[in-house]
Amino acid sequence: VQLQASGGGSVQAGGSLRLSCAASGDTVSTYAMGWYRQAPGEQRELVAVILSGGSTNWGDSVRGRFTISRDDAKRTVYLQMNSLKPEDTAVYYCRLTDYRGGYWGQGTLVTVSS
Repeated sequence: VQLQASGGGSVQAGGSLRLSCAASGDTVSTYAMGWYRQAPGEQRELVAVILSGGSTNWGDSVRGRFTISRDDAKRTVYLQMNSLKPEDTAVYYCRLTDYRGGYWGQGTLVTVSS
């Protein structure tokens, strides 16, 4: 399984960005797809995960500002990030989980300036 993330960049506080993560390879029985992030000097943390049935799990710091969705036909998960804050600055990693385990994408940098 390979994961290709895109959509990161620089934005001012209050702005929006949309991240995409496309899965390729032997993707079968995907259980969950989602996003994590890691700021400099910090541990990687959950942003949002969407399960195969459509339910979601959220990190507390982004709840209400970010939206996660998935397109199973395209094997892609999206993260719409609104009302961005400087503290959202981090490398965002895509993750896919199936019955064999979890896979990470390469990460995409999001920088929010005040």
